[in-house]
Amino acid sequence: MLLGEYKHSVDTKGRMAIPAKFRTHINTGAIITRGLDRCLFLFSEKEWQKLAEKLTALPLAQANSRAFARLMLAGASDATLDIQGRILIPEYLREYAGLQKQVVVAGIYTRAEVWDKEEWDKYKQKTESASDEIAEQLGELGI
Repeated sequence: MLLGEYKHSVDTKGRMAIPAKFRTHINTGAIITRGLDRCLFLFSEKEWQKLAEKLTALPLAQANSRAFARLMLAGASDATLDIQGRILIPEYLREYAGLQKQVVVAGIYTRAEVWDKEEWDKYKQKTESASDEIAEQLGELGI
């Protein structure tokens, strides 16, 4: 289970430390890919396998299914922890998410999200200011 919000930095080679609490979850391998809202998704191999199976089962004839599968699958890259607990984020993924020096790694239960710190701060402020509306809409869904 991945929970919490951690600030880290990306070095000049594109490496980023994984929060210590998350390392046991991904020490056997991980996948990093394009996420939604201009962030990156980081999955353990087990969680990635579950998602990849669902994505490949989507109807091939539907354009939205193809587009979403391409976004997630074509953008994916292995993310192996080095001895210092870092992963290498490929340049195309850093560009996609607009990652600068400072990033936020947010635990979202079965995945981690990697955000540029400034973008995370903007997103969080926007979401927190709309929390009552969001809660009401989720309440209608039984949550």
